[in-house]
This record gives sequence, C-alpha cells and structure tokens, in this order.
Amino acid sequence: MDLDLAGAELRAVLNRLRRAQGQIAGVIRMIEEGRDCEDVVTQLAAASRALDRAGFAIIATGLQQCLTDGEGNAKPAEDREELRARLEKLFLSLA
Repeated sequence: MDLDLAGAELRAVLNRLRRAQGQIAGVIRMIEEGRDCEDVVTQLAAASRALDRAGFAIIATGLQQCLTDGEGNAKPAEDREELRARLEKLFLSLA
C-alpha cells in the first residue's frame, strides 16, 4: 500500500513529525542536564502524542486512498476487506 500525501495533508504530517523531533531533542537535553523527572516525562508524553497524531493522520489518509481507485470510485469488496484488515492492524499498532 503506497501512501500519497498531498499539499496540506503532507505539511500537517511533516509539522507534527518535526514537532516530535524537537520535543525528543528537548528530552535528550533535559536528561543530559539532569532536569527534574516530572518535566522530562511531561516533555516525553508530548513527543509521544505528536508521533501518535502523525501516525493517525497517515492512517486516515491511507484509509481514504486505499478504499478508492484514485479516481474516487470504490474498489471491489474483496480489495476493501483486505485493505481494511491491513489498515486496522496499522491503526492498532499505534494504540
């Protein structure tokens, strides 16, 4: 299953991933500086949420793309069922 993110979708996913990247760098810095455990965990939780949201956005786009043939027409039922199972597995991997 290939993913074709376009325009605003791509920017939104990349922004979330960049935010998570910055938050993870911040967590590393905080640990190196010996910062308070509560602050480190709070920052780590924020990075985790940013990654989860990026993943959910990718899966949502994938659902939309996988259930159509690229021209907005629904794919045959057997294709949809297989894709649904694959996407469900992906979705659950983020849960």
